[in-house]
Amino acid sequence: MNNSEKETIRFKILALDVGGSTIKATVLDQDGKMLQDYKKEETPKDATPEKVLETIQKLAKNFQAYDKISVGFPGYVKKGIVFTAPNLGTDAWSKTNLNKLIHDALNKPVRIVNDADMQGLAVVSGDGLEMVITLGTGFGTALLQDGHLLPHIELAHHNVTKHNTYDEYVGDQALKNKGEEKWNRRMKRILVMLKTVFNYERLYIGGGNADKLTFKLDENIIIISNKDGIKGGSKLWKLDENLFMKSSTTQS
Repeated sequence: MNNSEKETIRFKILALDVGGSTIKATVLDQDGKMLQDYKKEETPKDATPEKVLETIQKLAKNFQAYDKISVGFPGYVKKGIVFTAPNLGTDAWSKTNLNKLIHDALNKPVRIVNDADMQGLAVVSGDGLEMVITLGTGFGTALLQDGHLLPHIELAHHNVTKHNTYDEYVGDQALKNKGEEKWNRRMKRILVMLKTVFNYERLYIGGGNADKLTFKLDENIIIISNKDGIKGGSKLWKLDENLFMKSSTTQS
């Protein structure tokens, strides 16, 4: 089979967005178009790998026809291995081969990236340095240059004040404890800092708490939805396979 014949082969992708409060799923075509209705389940309170996998399997039963799987995960993931997952509230994730767990459970090839990275692939214009932040259980970030993912930085765990990381300062718990007015003041401060540090062309803000921003945003700041972000699952299968595990469980 030559390259032109390979390019004509069409496949469908089960796209999963694992969050601290919900796990979402849909089926996409290769261009990121949703082919089935968006579904979600609550993330287990004791979000161990086993319980999250059970939830993923439950969601997957809603979607029968798919060929590959893409996963956005809230933590640091390298070649299918989870190193950190603080917003899932358990240390059990360290060194978990999530790629293998999902592949073995659903018997499909799998690719996994950080959830903000997957959202970034879906929404950026592809022109210059662009940044994505997600406001949910924690504070997610992704950086892309001309549409290409840059190495993932877990900015969420860097101290933004003497006593608080970004997660602690503007995560969901801070919103609940401090109230929307104070949370908005904190977010306004953070956006000024990000603009100064990164000098991005555009900043995209997603996550469940993005709609709680009440102050005027700069013209180059765009609010995105979770449904927009999950469409990045199609882009994972257009990236160099060396970014993912080199085992047979991740190859197309």
